[in-house]
Amino acid sequence: MEKKEVIPPLEFSSLVMPFYARAIEAIENGEISLAMRLMELIDLLMEKTRGNLTREEQEFITTTAASLKILYLKKTGGEK
Repeated sequence: MEKKEVIPPLEFSSLVMPFYARAIEAIENGEISLAMRLMELIDLLMEKTRGNLTREEQEFITTTAASLKILYLKKTGGEK
């Protein structure tokens, strides 16, 4: 019997989560330039999709961006 690959449905969070996860990793590893770029990409995505997201999607990306910025500030003291 052939094993079927299960692919989850595409959702807006599928676009954001890879940036978010890698940004957390970059922050934890002190890769500040990469962390900043990934946070900028999430901000850009938030800006470009404004007005076109469901309430849940908007809350998700806003919360994601804010939590990354808080983690970044805690880890770096705000250094760029």
